[in-house]
Amino acid sequence: MAISAFAVKVPAAEPMVGDLRRLYDATVALEVPAHITVLVPFMDPTRITPEVLERARLALNRTTSFSFTLNRVGRFPETAYLAPEPAGPFIEMTRALVEAFPDFPPYGGEHDSIVAHLSVAHGNALDADAAAVELQARLAASGAVHASCTEVALIENSTGNWRDMHVFHLQRAADSMPFIK
Repeated sequence: MAISAFAVKVPAAEPMVGDLRRLYDATVALEVPAHITVLVPFMDPTRITPEVLERARLALNRTTSFSFTLNRVGRFPETAYLAPEPAGPFIEMTRALVEAFPDFPPYGGEHDSIVAHLSVAHGNALDADAAAVELQARLAASGAVHASCTEVALIENSTGNWRDMHVFHLQRAADSMPFIK
């Protein structure tokens, strides 16, 4: 089944997490880079029209570009991840997209809350444990990953691998206007 998703790619995280993701995250084999998911699953790519793209653009334009850090390891039962700070802008983008497209709740409605995260290990609790220990050591040794969110990619998988379908550039934040929750 073809699927699409909104994601913020985080190339600055690749040096810290790339090898761990190759070991512990099957999405790497599907050509998914280090990223923070904004909304998945989204609609079948064949249903994405210019009107859908415009609704998504309007929803995402509620958030301006922002900087963030990845400096804390988090866990779900079978997942180890890096948590972005601040998380608020990612959550607001998710909420704005869900408001624009209510038929597509985050993760198919499986979870009650939205937790912004960059998955490093997924699918096995023991692997997630090992990845979490290694991530802690790497953060202690090299410090936080610093990154910026200037765009959101609409990615799709209709062929077995994920590819960019559309990129939404976020409006530039005014230098004196910090993100206010």
